[in-house]
Amino acid sequence: MYLIAPRLFLILAMVVIPLVMPSIYHKRLICLLFIYALLAISFDFLTNYVGLVCLGGALFMGVGGYIAGSLNAMLGLPAVLTIIVATLGGAAICTILLLPCLPLRGIYFAIVTLVYPLLLGRIIEATRILGGTDGMPGLSTYPSPWVDLYLVIGVTAFLLFGLRRLVNEDIGLVFRGIKDNDQTVTACGVNITAYRTRAVYIASAIGCFAGAYLCHLYGWVGLSFFALDFSIIPIAAAIVGGMGTLVGPLLGSAIIVPLSEILRAFGGLRIVFYALILILFIAFRPEGLMNYFQRKYAQFEHWIEV
Repeated sequence: MYLIAPRLFLILAMVVIPLVMPSIYHKRLICLLFIYALLAISFDFLTNYVGLVCLGGALFMGVGGYIAGSLNAMLGLPAVLTIIVATLGGAAICTILLLPCLPLRGIYFAIVTLVYPLLLGRIIEATRILGGTDGMPGLSTYPSPWVDLYLVIGVTAFLLFGLRRLVNEDIGLVFRGIKDNDQTVTACGVNITAYRTRAVYIASAIGCFAGAYLCHLYGWVGLSFFALDFSIIPIAAAIVGGMGTLVGPLLGSAIIVPLSEILRAFGGLRIVFYALILILFIAFRPEGLMNYFQRKYAQFEHWIEV
């Protein structure tokens, strides 16, 4: 129970909290919370397990959303198919776009991933393709609010446990070796570009699913899917929740997203509050909440049968 209790608590919280929400607005807020959590998990995975600082959450969101929206609006495919195609196909497109940049490290890779969503958004705006500035309205939505909720909750839970298992396998050891010292891994005869490509595809698939899910949640897709909020807020959530834990970004999203809604009345001043929160956490709690809670939990005395 010492080992299982935290995982059971996480699962029960994800299942029970939507049931006690009083209105559709709060249920929709939970959906947005998990969308940002998926982007934050994607950022945490690439940054802390592969060593690629990726600011391309908006790129993944936009590509996934536009693919799902185009398939639904132009071909009439149902949401279940568009989400699958957008997740797998969108991840392939994002990986191809980032493939020439994989040899880059540090801030250089981060700048490229930040520029891509701005570039694609301006291309759509200038050429007026895919609906231009108006986007593509009238997309099919989910049959009920419960499908909205538990689809994204189920995918998030699957990714948390799946990625945890992945990073503890042999491929996860290679990922961390590339992050710590890629030249040593290359000297061992490992093709680090191939492993980075796999990691980028996994992270892109997570973000593209979030974009495809969101377009059917709103029944619309447009240029706002390339907004920098989808790149900045997940980073803030990962820092607040705790980097390198995978669960920490979910905890950070559970704090940042409701706080963002509370501060919506302040308009642009919300950025000031975000900045203050980040400054306080970086200055006084740089490890994040989840790392702090894990350390405190591990300090409890417990019996181990030998």
